[in-house]
Amino acid sequence: MAKSKLHGLAELGQSVWIDSLSRGWLKSGDLARWMDEDALTGVTSNPTIFQKAMSEGEWYDDQLREVLKEEDDLKEIFLQLAITDIEEACDLFRSVWDEGAGKDGYISMEVDPNLAYDTSATIEEAARFHDWVERPNLYVKIPATAPGLPAIEEMIARGRNINVTLIFSLERHREVAEAYIRGLERLAEAGGDLSTVGSVASYFVSRVDTEADRRLDEAGHPELKGKLAVANAKLAYQNYEEIFSGPRWDVLVAQGATPQWCLWASTSTKNPEYRDVLYVEELIGPHTVNTMPEETIQAFQDHGEVRGDTVEADLEEAHALLQEKLPAVGVDYDDVVATLEHEGVQKFSDSFTELLDGVRAKCEAVTA
Repeated sequence: MAKSKLHGLAELGQSVWIDSLSRGWLKSGDLARWMDEDALTGVTSNPTIFQKAMSEGEWYDDQLREVLKEEDDLKEIFLQLAITDIEEACDLFRSVWDEGAGKDGYISMEVDPNLAYDTSATIEEAARFHDWVERPNLYVKIPATAPGLPAIEEMIARGRNINVTLIFSLERHREVAEAYIRGLERLAEAGGDLSTVGSVASYFVSRVDTEADRRLDEAGHPELKGKLAVANAKLAYQNYEEIFSGPRWDVLVAQGATPQWCLWASTSTKNPEYRDVLYVEELIGPHTVNTMPEETIQAFQDHGEVRGDTVEADLEEAHALLQEKLPAVGVDYDDVVATLEHEGVQKFSDSFTELLDGVRAKCEAVTA
């Protein structure tokens, strides 16, 4: 079987995940085919993704009718449908997880985004999802808000896998890594097995350019547009290399710990003037994940270029952009990323509300 361009990314140490999940893909065999033929090694999901999947066709109708005999809470109805897909996907990718010694082959599902600022409720729901699904290759997604940080630490300390989502800032990324390390240290003190715990830090990419570009247009400096997202991610990778090294980390490695890889999320380009595989080509590197929508995967297979380890290229330019060029034209990096975090949580919360509205409509349709 001929190798695809995605195999080229895998050969450089980058995992390719798809940022969607649907029952149609599971039942048709499409997801299994992409795993076998296109080097796909993981899946992420969120409320928007499930809303789209459940609104298309009749894949969920039979189960929905059965669930409705016992349940009328819209969120619980949604969870029963979604977790059926999550469990099947975990089982499909279990061989990837086994062969990679637990470093890949994960399926991610997200805690209710309305809990993003409630530490205890986030912990409770994340624990419930892990207990419910009970698969070693499940990632539960917790947003990287300030109240999310202690929830991340607590779940890692309990030996549970966490995908930390909605990371925009370099400072918050460091706090996320610290929460992961503290969680591992607590797990080790309790006699737990560090080798069974994994985490990724999901850095949202394209949205950074969307917000920064708007401000650069207002400032009259379009020459700096389309640069911050890639620079931000490249400097995050430098964070990763620095944090997951040295004496403190070595102690944990000796007990089986694995580093918290950077995951590039939101990697479809939003600006049609930019190359549609920009956020794939520029962020290739070992011990990273790029989770792409189906259309970005297809675009990269068609005309993407695997140019080697690009995530560590042009670092001086990345530093200069954040430290000199943006401040010089009045664009405040800290305000950009703070705005994006707030808006990101709100968008996910709005999507969850829309999802439940869609579930309600679906319930009415199948019982009509």
